[in-house]
Amino acid sequence: MEDRTRTNVIINIARTLVLTILSFITFPWVCRYLGSSSVGIYTWCNTFVMYFLVLAKIGIPNLAIRECVKVKGNKELLSNKVQTFFLIQLITTLLSFGLMTALLFSVPELTDSKEIIFLLSINFLSGAFSFEWLFIALEKQFYMSVRTIVVLAISTILIITFVTAPGDIYIYALLTTSVTLFTSVANVTYVRKFISLKKTMPYSIKELIKPLAVLCAISLVISFYNQTDTFILGFIDKSKNEVASYSVGIKGIDVIIGVITALSTVFIPRAAICYAQEDKKYFNRINEYSVNICLFIVLPAIATMTTLAKPITGLISGNTDFNDTLGYVNAPTVLIIISSMMLTYSISDIIYGQVLLPMKKEKFYLFALLGGTILNIVFSIVFGLYLFPDKPSIGVALGTALTDLLILVFLICVSWKWIRKPIFNLNSLKIVAVTALIALITYFLKDPIYNFAVSKGLGSSLSMIIELVSAVLIDAIIYLFLLAILKEDLVHSFLRKKENA
Repeated sequence: MEDRTRTNVIINIARTLVLTILSFITFPWVCRYLGSSSVGIYTWCNTFVMYFLVLAKIGIPNLAIRECVKVKGNKELLSNKVQTFFLIQLITTLLSFGLMTALLFSVPELTDSKEIIFLLSINFLSGAFSFEWLFIALEKQFYMSVRTIVVLAISTILIITFVTAPGDIYIYALLTTSVTLFTSVANVTYVRKFISLKKTMPYSIKELIKPLAVLCAISLVISFYNQTDTFILGFIDKSKNEVASYSVGIKGIDVIIGVITALSTVFIPRAAICYAQEDKKYFNRINEYSVNICLFIVLPAIATMTTLAKPITGLISGNTDFNDTLGYVNAPTVLIIISSMMLTYSISDIIYGQVLLPMKKEKFYLFALLGGTILNIVFSIVFGLYLFPDKPSIGVALGTALTDLLILVFLICVSWKWIRKPIFNLNSLKIVAVTALIALITYFLKDPIYNFAVSKGLGSSLSMIIELVSAVLIDAIIYLFLLAILKEDLVHSFLRKKENA
């Protein structure tokens, strides 16, 4: 693995860890001070806006990365590509905003929340000027990391300062959208270093229509698939309290999925270059390396979150006693059910971004998501409305987790030639075995640790923190120690490199 790729991976992991810390500062704060009802309303409105954000992008980011990678050595051609994609996205963004506005004043359930929705729509209006796909294509990981950390750190401080009551939901919405706004301002300023915004060549929009149509369909279906569970739950649960429980559970897995997704910004350009140059050997190495990292991170995360679901969701929501007064009572069960999605969603994303997309076989991903979206709607309604009428968040979680598993099975089948060895190998089995062991250890240790902390006169919140931190530290030490003994690829390569230094 090239040093540059390895460095970018480390930068992305470091960035994601910092963002995770910031997220676990702001979200529990918001849950405590806004309350479950306001959090549920915000989550539901944000879900609605996300549909139009995806419609505005129409699949441009993935195609733009692939096309910009090809010409990044030629400033004139690169500038032309960037200008073309920017022009398309600007037009689609305005059209998407117009459609959203029309629906907003046509559907009564949406009209009641129009102020928050308009505030959240700043995300995709300012997102048209972000040029994030260009920086991914140019592999400017360090810049993106520093910029994101600075912007989110400022946002975190502002949220803690100004969000202190349920009525501050509008302030919270404004502050969350300001992240995209400030990011776009920074990117527009920095982008001039790499391209010219002056038109020197005709725009080749016609040749982009066909691939954009496919990627647009994929993006829309991804959005429907990712947001359908929350959106349907919002209609089932008029109070939106169950939506809040679901959002707390989702927050737990979003961290790990965010890590793997962030790593894709490193591997997607590299995979595209290698496949285009017919360097199949390095193409296979990239896939093996990314899947190895994914399993190394995701599997112990699943073990930890399923066994420590209660303290994790309790600390996120602030409801450490899990009583009905504060809400979020079903969040631990939701987290346990959907924790499997950290694996299924992450592997599916790798197959799409690093195998199907470089091969221009993204239509298989489209088929998978179309079928998955239909199944997710059916499962969410049946499980949430009929099987678990009193706890619809649990039903929706079951439906979503099952759908995600079926999608992964389909994608593995269509990409079997390229993904079989990266997933199913002896090294993966080592990680699975050690993960199962630390899950058992955590299960038997967590209650004694918590009870010991309580016996010392500590409150439930502090006891949960001690339980969580102690269990994670013990797990990490045992996990790394056993993988080192078994000579797992990632751990062994790190130790070998350290010895040679």
